Formats: sequence, C-alpha cells, structure tokens
Amino acid sequence: MSDIFDLSKKPDKSEIKDRLKTRRDELFAKQMIIKDKKLPVLIIVEGWGTAGKGTLISNIIKNIDPRFFKVFNINVRTPEQKRYPFLKRYFDLIPEQGKISIWDGAWMSELTVYKAEGRDEVCAQRLKSIKCFERQLVEDGYLVIKLFLHISKKEQKKRIKDLLSDKNTRWRISDNDLNQNKHYDTRLEDFAEFIKETNSTYAPWHVIDGSSENWAALQALDVINEALDTAFQNSSLSFPVLQNTFQLNKTSNLKDISLDDKVLSDDEYNSKLEELQKKLSELHYELYRKKIPVVIAYEGWDAAGKGGNIKRIAAALDPRGYEVHPIASPEPHEKARHFLWRFWTRLPKDGHIAIFDRTWYGRVMVERIEGFCSENEWKRAYNEINEFEKELVDWGAVVIKFWVQIDKDTQLARFTERQNTPEKNWKITDEDWRNREKWDQYESAVDEMIKKTSTAFAPWYVLESNDKKYARIKALEIVIENIERKLNKNVV
Repeated sequence: MSDIFDLSKKPDKSEIKDRLKTRRDELFAKQMIIKDKKLPVLIIVEGWGTAGKGTLISNIIKNIDPRFFKVFNINVRTPEQKRYPFLKRYFDLIPEQGKISIWDGAWMSELTVYKAEGRDEVCAQRLKSIKCFERQLVEDGYLVIKLFLHISKKEQKKRIKDLLSDKNTRWRISDNDLNQNKHYDTRLEDFAEFIKETNSTYAPWHVIDGSSENWAALQALDVINEALDTAFQNSSLSFPVLQNTFQLNKTSNLKDISLDDKVLSDDEYNSKLEELQKKLSELHYELYRKKIPVVIAYEGWDAAGKGGNIKRIAAALDPRGYEVHPIASPEPHEKARHFLWRFWTRLPKDGHIAIFDRTWYGRVMVERIEGFCSENEWKRAYNEINEFEKELVDWGAVVIKFWVQIDKDTQLARFTERQNTPEKNWKITDEDWRNREKWDQYESAVDEMIKKTSTAFAPWYVLESNDKKYARIKALEIVIENIERKLNKNVV
C-alpha cells in the first residue's frame, strides 16, 4: 500500500482549537486579497464515502463572505450530462477571477468505478483529460487546491453503521459507500494510484486525516492558507509554452491560395445547392439517431461571407437539432475565466450541431494583435486549442473548421457597398475599417494559426469566397463529406 496515507501525528484538542481559530481568521483576511488580486481559486474535496466531506467544506467556508464563493456537489453524471464531453460540466463550474469554487467531489469516484469494472482504456483517457484540465487552469492563473479526506476501514464501517441505524440518515448511505468498505483495500490502492497519476507540482494532492472534525478542518485550512500565500507571491509568473505533440497537416499561406478561378454560374449553384441541402438534411437525422455531435467553426475576413455561408448550411438542418453561436467580444464574466470557458459552455449535446460564427481562435488573432492578452497567453493558446479540439474528437464529435478567404480588393468593394446601401449599412463599423488597416498583421497571424492548429483530427478548410456561391457549395460538400466519413459511408 502506498505511504501517501501515512498521516502526521494529531495535536491535542486544545492546540487544534487555538490553531483552528487562527487559521480561520487568516482565511477571512485573505478573501479580500483574493478579490483584489483577481485570483480564481478552485478547491476540490475528494475522499472516502462517510469521511465527512460536507462537514469539512462547512468548516472551510465558516468565516468567508458568501458573496465570494460557491459550493458545488459533483454527483455521478446524469444521463443529460453524459450527452456532453467529460470535461464540460467541470469547465462549466470554474470560478471567476477573485472568487472561490469549492467542489464536493469531482471525478475520482467515477474513475474508481471504471477501474473496478475493468474499463482501463476509458480510465486512462479520463486521467489524461483531467491532467490537461488542471494544467490549463493553473497556467491561466488559477489556484487549484486538491484535498483527499482519508479514514480507516474500521472508522468508515462504524460511520456507515451509525448512519444506517437512524431512519433519518439512512438515505445518506449509497451502494458505492457499502462497496467501498467491502472492498476497502482494493479501493485504497485505486485511490492511491489515482492520486499518484494526478499529482503535480502545480496542483498537488493533500491527504487529510478525517478521523475527527476539527483536526480535519485545521489540516485543510493549513493547506489552503499556505497555498494562498504562495499564490499571492507568484501572481506574476508566466508558464513555458509547451511543444505541440499533435500531428499537423502541411498548409499553404493565404497569399498563395488562388481565388479568381473559383467561380460558379447561377444555374450550377442553384442545382448543387438544392441537391446538397437535401443530402445534409437526411444526414442530420442520422446524426441524431446515432448521437453523433458536430461542431462547425467559422473564421474569416470581415465581409468574406461567413453569415451567408452559415445560412445555407443551417437551412438544411432541423431547427430543433442545431444552434448558431455568434461570438462577439467576451463579456466581463467571460473575460474573468479561462478563455475557452465560453466555448465549453456552448458545446452541443450528442446528436446535435453547433455552428460558431467566430471562435476560440480569436485568442491568436484579434486578442493577439490588439493586445487583449499577453504574448505568453496567445502562444500557449495554440496547444490549448489543439487539446480542446482533441477532447471533442475523442468524445466522438465531428469538428470542421473553415477559414473564409477573400482578397483585399474584394473586401474593399464589399465594405463600400455596405456603406452605400442603407439596408446593409449596419454591417459595416469603424472597427471593420481599423482592422482592414492591419491586413498584413492579421494575414501573418492567420497563417501561423492555420499552420499550428491544422491537425490530423481537426484540419482547416479554406473557402475561396471571392465568389460567395462557390464558397457556399464547397462548405456544404466538406460538411457532408466529413459527416459521411464519421458515419462510415465509404467516403474516399
């Protein structure tokens, strides 16, 4: 058995009482520093069934202003939650800057069940996702504190017996609690292995002796206060940019892509549009039946025709099974979280389609060029985005990414038309003209973006859109081809 559960000697009751008051006062004082420094804090409390996780959390928050924290009970995933990627419900619950989220449980119970059932491949994939999730948060400035509340087999058995003996508390004992105690030694090894696999210098585990309420509270508050002190001192740290580990496709620079020869006649366009939309409509029902999700991401130049392109795809879909997300500048509550949060929260459930009109790639384009994030942040984002998209593909999603390409002269002609046409005037803004002045900077950033994120599992597709009709047909063909490949329809 691992020695990680060999716990320190417990002080006497009077010492625990005195130190506990001091630590609570310290945490009370630190809540304003957390707010002022805009430090997001995530505290994860895991442990044995009946170990007292709820009581421990109550003791942690006892003196904290309730406006600064939220407590979430992470139960076994519901059928609805199982229709989304594994990490989604965790990303949903991450705190804003300057606030604390405390999770009663997380993923440990689910993974130990997988382990007991012999589902090693699923367990290994989940572990990889968890480590990625924690690293991304810490690199973004989050403080992640992980506590495991430990009790002995004898103590757990006693608590189960006491709770079962009272009809008012009997409901608190689950089959999983009983199974844990019956197979205590095996579960202990599973917990030890999980802690070892997910222990890191940036998000270490702390094993807490749960044999008594006040002693457990003191240990937890010791850990939390010391972690906060370290975080306050290291608030300006930047993390190294990780090397890409994903297979990348060979790509071309935008300026080398031919546009003028990509043209369709009206007759050819209308004929193909009707045919392809009918085919996509049929595929949509099959996607729903087989519970396959689709994520379609659009980026491109202003006035390139993204909206019209999206409209032709959406027209072929059942409105009950898709959603279009127009992505603008992040709202304050979105800026206060990891940049991927607002996309995790907009993902489709299985069998549904999400279309993003602008995407997570804003991090490495507009946010990079306009200085809305640091150099370290946008350079890290390439790998974070690849990891995000890999999570989606591993979940079973079809991920399709379009860059809608036009030349500079075509953009000017469309800007001018919008400005001179009253019913289109709303489409043109001063920001569009300012962005146009930075065309070369954006072109260079897009070339780098495509080069570093066109992966084997989520490649970029360039839609030549000097002729919008051509781009719309090409997009429909690509969407259909990718869906049919996923449905194993022998697409070459």
